[in-house]
Amino acid sequence: MEAREEIAASPAPERKRVVDLLARATTEDLTRVWNSLDTVPEVQMLRGPEIGLVMVRGRIGGGGAPFNLGEATVSRATVRLDSGLVGHGHVLGADLKRARLAAIFAALWQDPAHRALVERELLEPADARRTAEARRKAQETAATRVDFFTMVRGED
Repeated sequence: MEAREEIAASPAPERKRVVDLLARATTEDLTRVWNSLDTVPEVQMLRGPEIGLVMVRGRIGGGGAPFNLGEATVSRATVRLDSGLVGHGHVLGADLKRARLAAIFAALWQDPAHRALVERELLEPADARRTAEARRKAQETAATRVDFFTMVRGED
């Protein structure tokens, strides 16, 4: 039962990072890696996949009181592999297949035999896309920056 001991040893922030990056993985990437597995694990659906809504909250001025901005559609799934590992997948939008595959790979990531594959084929590309998008947004924002200054006349 080393896999179950591995679950207990996985710190919560690391699992949060994995679920976050799997939510950013594309359906094509998830499907490609799923189809490339040598042995496909038996998957039992514990929840879903299902579509629902979550409330998106905002803050006025970045530090003010929170307010409800609106609702966003999300898909989620929870699976148990034949090894006993449980994975959760949450993705923005109505994509049941993507939520199911994200949950499966969240469970496979916990297995030391599959962790390197999940990191290399799914998490690293998703993280690279996230970094590139943040860099692009920062460049777009910097391009619209206006520097104000006051000119002082020589008369006092």
